[in-house]
Amino acid sequence: MRRHGMKLSELLELARREMAAAGIAGGPEAEILVSALAGVPRSRLFAETTREVGDLASTLRSWIGRRAAGEPLQYILGAWDFYGREFLLTRDTLIPRPETEGLVERVIGAWKREGRESGRILDVGTGSGVIAVTLAAELPEAAVVASDVSAGALRVARENARRRGVGGRVSFLCADATSALKCGNRFDVVVSNPPYVSEGEWRFLPPEVRDFEPPGALLAGTDGLAALRRIAAEAGDYLAPRGELWCEIGESQGEAVGRLSSGSLKLVGIYRDLAGRDRVAHWKKG
Repeated sequence: MRRHGMKLSELLELARREMAAAGIAGGPEAEILVSALAGVPRSRLFAETTREVGDLASTLRSWIGRRAAGEPLQYILGAWDFYGREFLLTRDTLIPRPETEGLVERVIGAWKREGRESGRILDVGTGSGVIAVTLAAELPEAAVVASDVSAGALRVARENARRRGVGGRVSFLCADATSALKCGNRFDVVVSNPPYVSEGEWRFLPPEVRDFEPPGALLAGTDGLAALRRIAAEAGDYLAPRGELWCEIGESQGEAVGRLSSGSLKLVGIYRDLAGRDRVAHWKKG
């Protein structure tokens, strides 16, 4: 009798072979694709090589074809990890990156140092919701508002909040930065990973970023500071006393960000990421 299924080892070998034929350096990526497709944790792939996984060859070839066309692995999988949790993604949302985990870690650390037992947080430009949902999960006394101008992104963020068990503490708002800042009572913390790619930098981005990720979440005018300039200038009016503004910035923008007009806010510092590049700007209201 003809066997229609295949073993995990055979699926992994097929992935490596097809990726090599497509010119993709497929070591880790082959394992990630097979792990997601077969529903087997990557750490268990080589312990369960004889497991029968069914006929997954057609789907695997489709995924590899998309990857060969330049589509990022994260969009093919439809999900990616951030701060130890899995988040759904679509082409309406940016792919979460380690640099943003650094931003979140700093916000959490400052919240705890300030001894804030409760308070309100606004995430401007939430995208897939990784910042808002992570802060709600890590700071259980906080009430979080997540805003974005993209209805598609908000749908993804809302589902991520539900899946991570914080849907009741994250409110979603379809609005630009100014409208979001004005909503309700004043905020204790405003956090944002705003667009910060300049028009000149755009053409030098890797094709898988430029051709697949949402331009509106990346581009920010001729100098890359249009969105950040607006947030920094207005946030102070809507922050509570001792309120803080935290923003991710481009690696070459630290000096320019330090010169931004920020109303009633005082720049506390520009912090570097693990690679030693300027990455996070922090302001505080007196």
